[in-house]
Amino acid sequence: METTHKGRRKLIKILILSVISLPLIGRFLIPRIKHRKVLLRIKKAGVPGGGALIFGQKKIAVIKENKDVYALNLTCTHLGCTVNATTKGFACPCHGSVFTTRGDVVKGPADRPLKKLAIEEQGDDVLIMS
Repeated sequence: METTHKGRRKLIKILILSVISLPLIGRFLIPRIKHRKVLLRIKKAGVPGGGALIFGQKKIAVIKENKDVYALNLTCTHLGCTVNATTKGFACPCHGSVFTTRGDVVKGPADRPLKKLAIEEQGDDVLIMS
């Protein structure tokens, strides 16, 4: 009779440990889904062809080249200063990094391009997502 009590106790311990460890194991096995947040909503027609719309407070540039619309985060990848728009792209006023209109580095000290932001088109609107 004592062996059945030990067997039951062992089974109960295993069940309790399994229930406790399932969320911990699941956290590593199940991929996280990132929910994107809408940073900006603008009209497609409002983006000038061959130019850019600059939203200084949000540190976002929305650029249209041919029919391609994309958005860049205007935070310099070197030390986090806000880059300024120039006729040929973007320039960092803090340390002199220069970027193309596509966000690629032309001149350092920055060694990574400006971050591209996700874009979704909804009818006549363009949504800039985080």
